[in-house]
Amino acid sequence: MITIYTDGASRGNPGPGGFGTILLYKQHRKELSQGFRKTTNNRMELLAVIKGLEALKGTGHQVTVYSDSKYVVDAVKKGWIWNWQKKNFKAKKNRDLWERFIPLYQKHRVDFVWVKGHDGNPLNERCDELAVEAALGHKLLIDQGFESEE
Repeated sequence: MITIYTDGASRGNPGPGGFGTILLYKQHRKELSQGFRKTTNNRMELLAVIKGLEALKGTGHQVTVYSDSKYVVDAVKKGWIWNWQKKNFKAKKNRDLWERFIPLYQKHRVDFVWVKGHDGNPLNERCDELAVEAALGHKLLIDQGFESEE
């Protein structure tokens, strides 16, 4: 069983943003984060999950993703992304990230759990710290998907 905690942050929406991800497996812990010069909170929330899933080696893992993003959790748990995919993501934002997410999701057995943000969950709080630190960083990347949509 692999556990992934995720969070995204943006300073302005759009504005500088970042994601924070923590992967847990047995006694191992890995933290990931990155900042972008112009993006949105929803993009960073989704990218945090993507980066966590991309970090996994192999296929077929049982994964539980904890996120405070209703956007991401509901899109998956309520099946919205499959309808969006059928309609070729017509009029949907973040198409590039959802198309990147879907094959990663399908490689594993992934369950999503929504956690209330800023409610004292230590791992969610740490992900938020990572995301905010990344958004405030000096080596911010270009979020190509967002900036090309503008």
